[in-house]
Amino acid sequence: MASGFVLLNKKAGETSFRALFPLKKLFNTRRVGHAGTLDLRASGLIVAAVGKATRLLPFIEKKDKTYSFKLHLGYETDTLEWDGDVIKQSESLKEISVEDVEKVIPTFLGNIKQIPPQYCAVKIKGVRASDLAEKGRTVDLKPRDIHISSIKVLNETHITQGATGKAFKSFEMICHCSKGTYIRALGRDIGNALGTYGSVSMICRHRIGNISVEQAHYGEDLKESHLISVEKLLDFPVIAVNEKEANAIQNGNWIPYREKIEVENPDSYVLLSDPNGEVISLSTYEPGRIKPKIAL
Repeated sequence: MASGFVLLNKKAGETSFRALFPLKKLFNTRRVGHAGTLDLRASGLIVAAVGKATRLLPFIEKKDKTYSFKLHLGYETDTLEWDGDVIKQSESLKEISVEDVEKVIPTFLGNIKQIPPQYCAVKIKGVRASDLAEKGRTVDLKPRDIHISSIKVLNETHITQGATGKAFKSFEMICHCSKGTYIRALGRDIGNALGTYGSVSMICRHRIGNISVEQAHYGEDLKESHLISVEKLLDFPVIAVNEKEANAIQNGNWIPYREKIEVENPDSYVLLSDPNGEVISLSTYEPGRIKPKIAL
């Protein structure tokens, strides 16, 4: 069975789940998954996995992400998107410049707490908050710890077509942030910091770690040759083992390893490859031995 990663460029308007359908058909398997759900209206990079590589998706998902988006100041909607039902609207707004937005940005940098949108995938007693919101219920979502490395204002722009509220100013922005960050919530909070309300549109995920959307393919363009071996996307050292060692690892046993390995990741993960060059395990290294963690 095929195993590896595929880089998808999701179009706005399709769900992250639906974006995986071409993979299932191409590789004739239902064993596919993805790292980091994108909102229905968002576009951009999804790292998908096929076969046993799905076990490694958490290591992709925890990488930092980069998003671009439009921030519309003056109104807030139930979904925090530009075309949701308006729940808050400023009657007027003082002149806000790029410099004004830049002045409040430091408030949102570093380790901060963020309250997710009502329409989100966070589960409340096993039920998605978005499903409860669809039924008209307001849920008490707890603040989450996130990290934002940078936010930049690219330029002033126009409001996206289909807006349901009145935006007095709109800006194109880009954000580099941790897993768990909601761009829609960030737009809401920046609006509040400027003394008004905020909604967003045109969210696009450009990067996950060092992986760029320019490397990705639309679902209709996928080919089997687009399957990427796990060692090419994971930043772990690859250690070649002999047949006896490979058999021991695959049976769940540790193997002695006397050579020193420079492991930069905090968990000391390494990938092991068999004599054929195929990666067979994600393992942990400690001086003197290697222990299997995830069989591949």
